[in-house]
Amino acid sequence: MTQLLFLQVQLRRGLLINEAVRMGTMKFPRRYVIVILTFICTCVCYVERVGFSIAYTVAADAAGVNQSSKGTILSTFYYGYACSQVPGGWAAQRIGGRRVLLLSFVLWSLTCALIPLDPNQVTTLVIARLLVGVAQGFIFPSIHTVLAQWVPPHERSRSVSLTTSGMYLGAALGMLVLPSLVKFRGPQSVFLVEATLGAMWSLLWFTYSSDPPRSEHPKATAAGFGETLLPIKATQKMKVENGLYPVKNSKIPWKKIILSFPVWAVVVNNFTFHYALYVLMNWLPTYFELGLQLSLQEMGSYKMMPYFNMFIFSNIGGVIADHLITRRILSVTKTRKMLNTIGFIVASIALVAIPLFRTSGGVVFCSSVALGFLALGRAGFAVNHMDIAPRYAGIVMGVSNTAGTLAGIIGVDLTGRLLEAAKTAHSDLSSPDSWRTVFFVPGLLCALSSFVFLLFSTGERIFD
Repeated sequence: MTQLLFLQVQLRRGLLINEAVRMGTMKFPRRYVIVILTFICTCVCYVERVGFSIAYTVAADAAGVNQSSKGTILSTFYYGYACSQVPGGWAAQRIGGRRVLLLSFVLWSLTCALIPLDPNQVTTLVIARLLVGVAQGFIFPSIHTVLAQWVPPHERSRSVSLTTSGMYLGAALGMLVLPSLVKFRGPQSVFLVEATLGAMWSLLWFTYSSDPPRSEHPKATAAGFGETLLPIKATQKMKVENGLYPVKNSKIPWKKIILSFPVWAVVVNNFTFHYALYVLMNWLPTYFELGLQLSLQEMGSYKMMPYFNMFIFSNIGGVIADHLITRRILSVTKTRKMLNTIGFIVASIALVAIPLFRTSGGVVFCSSVALGFLALGRAGFAVNHMDIAPRYAGIVMGVSNTAGTLAGIIGVDLTGRLLEAAKTAHSDLSSPDSWRTVFFVPGLLCALSSFVFLLFSTGERIFD
């Protein structure tokens, strides 16, 4: 594995130098542009998600919409999002992640621009949120397909970590900026800002993105990156038949993917990560207001620390992972397992400890540690798609992200039921006993998931 990794690093460097020479510059490799654009992409997507929740809640409260109807509209996105993960991976594999990413961004941006935010038009909003959910469901499988094509193995951890950290920065920025926009410009202004951001990113992607440079290097396939992962075009069939390009099996090994223990290790950890994330995102404000009797408005930007912590720790994990792999301190397998285990075990302890604190500072500290180390753990399971299946990274990502989306739906609903039961037993939600099970469940899942990853994951390529 060490020799293969060394070959991959040297081959990729040679290809990148040749590309830079052809472009007449060595200053800023094209793959860095791709990674930065995907980072901005995830940031804008999460600004949209947070923005809709903020704008719709204000508009719905003003219109007197009941809580049940609000819940229906807010959850509709996730049903569309869950349904399009695997099709998104398939489309990225067949058509190309670069094209699918652009089309999906244009679709949700147009939807935001054209749909009026009228809480009384329930059917229109449901259809709109389904469309946005379906469109955004194509984004992350497409991103992983693009990154698998562009990023060499020794840079994958920090590249994926930087890209995904855009989610947390986008959520934090949305929570900080958009409430003021709603206050001064009205809820509809959020839709227009989101559509504008989407259009601007689409223009940048259309202008600066490209497929990796084609090479006839005989060892390119072994390196597991570059044009060898692109779909074969009809115009290339003659070159394939003449032996210029290696023959690639275009049939997706669905059975092998579904029955693979390393794939399931990734799926289980993705489920747990999003269960914990969505529970904290959706119910931590309620814990502040009802469990601790604190006002979120009085906390100001203090309450955004957990998300900024995720942004920081996500990138720290990526840098550490790539350093360990590139310097040959640890193998890819040991690096993934170590970071995933540290991240999830520390997060497990922090989650269980949250109800023990009765001050805002203590709860913010524990939730920041929990989310920060969960983000650190993404340098383990979240990059593993491209280790085990670089050609099918988008598809494996689609499968695991479907599980992650379902975890959000299940976790948020189950937490509500647990709190209803606790309210019946304790008469209110101010008691720590009312919240212990809420945070114990994701804490237990983190511990169990880290054990599954230790047993079944690998950093070796298992899909050719």
